[in-house]
Amino acid sequence: MRRSDTGASHRLVRWIPAIAAPIAIGVGVVLVPMQANAAVDLPDLTPEELLEFAASSEVDALSGTIEQTSELGLPDLSGLTGTMGGGAGGSGSDSFGPGGGDDGATGDGEASASATDLDDLISLATGTHTAKVYLDGTNARLQVLDRLAERDVYLSEAGAWIYDSREQAATHVTVDRAALDALKAEAEARGEDARARMLAELGTPLPTPEDVLDEALAKLDETTDVSVGTDARVAGREVYELVLVPRDADTLVGEVSVAIDGDTGLALAASVTARGSEEPAFSVAFTDVSFDAPDASVFAFTPPEGTAVTEHEVPVPTVAELEQWKAEAEAEAGDAASPRPEVIGEGWSAVVVLPAGAYGQGGAGAEGLGEASAMLNTLTEPVDGGRILSTSLVTVLFTDDGRVLAGAVTADRLLDAAASGR
Repeated sequence: MRRSDTGASHRLVRWIPAIAAPIAIGVGVVLVPMQANAAVDLPDLTPEELLEFAASSEVDALSGTIEQTSELGLPDLSGLTGTMGGGAGGSGSDSFGPGGGDDGATGDGEASASATDLDDLISLATGTHTAKVYLDGTNARLQVLDRLAERDVYLSEAGAWIYDSREQAATHVTVDRAALDALKAEAEARGEDARARMLAELGTPLPTPEDVLDEALAKLDETTDVSVGTDARVAGREVYELVLVPRDADTLVGEVSVAIDGDTGLALAASVTARGSEEPAFSVAFTDVSFDAPDASVFAFTPPEGTAVTEHEVPVPTVAELEQWKAEAEAEAGDAASPRPEVIGEGWSAVVVLPAGAYGQGGAGAEGLGEASAMLNTLTEPVDGGRILSTSLVTVLFTDDGRVLAGAVTADRLLDAAASGR
């Protein structure tokens, strides 16, 4: 880790669970084993009907608790903080206030912060995180619960507050609503014009949502066996089970099981299980949920006394500026001198490749990552042409020529992709 940016990286890493949880909810995938119950007998649905039911879900109010757990099969990481100049994690990253060590104003503070960064990263890969979620129309709140501390994200039409009780810091994000509404209106108008032109050129109606779903299912069926499993309960509610099993020998994913609420169509739970395993490798669960609108006070936030507040206004571009940025990005993508990530293959066995220099390493391979290379040497194993990190769901290859390849695939698939470029 770069000592020069310890504070910033620490804040970013500590917010990753807060970012990941709402994304999981937003895409309708919440990962956790379900509890089968013989008393649950929902009306039969085909996979197509179940997917359409979930896609039509219109839940706009809820409150609940979600729990995320990772069991990726990593080796014992408890001693890694020592390799980074910190303690062995006894004080932990979840301690509240200035305690956890006697570094005070000495030069050891930077090393301790670096060790805390590593503790947070390890916690994401191996630990359990709990968060409360509240939603009512355009108001939303995510409350990540740490030991003796909490982190909150408040969202509303007026903007957002991001608060960290341990850091005693808050960021207030605002946006020019008039400019945003103008951008939305112009984009919608241009979208309607583009739709009309496409319809005139094609001479046939554009695909309906049902057509798009049918095409997606046809493509999915080529790579994945999709079925409806056993009815069950999640967070006390009756759910359907949608089961996806990859038809790909190169992937590490054995099964993805998604639980869909039988009443609202909202995805409440799912599990991702590695091939050859019986227990989920990664899970995030609604352990309780209510679809009643939360009390308005839940969404109100006033920075506590002593909180350092940062104001940040997000600039709103015009459609013309967005188009210019898109053109510049496309031009840059065609510049061979600018290293950019690429994807090799498709489906379950797709591999992401970061070219040499794309992730800021100082030299070739894992050794070019500076202080972090000590951690990588502990986590990885040497292979021909580099070093490889293997977990139950993800494999990462650091090549000697400076590339990084990653995917939910076997080590052999990564090595082959590195050698052949396909």
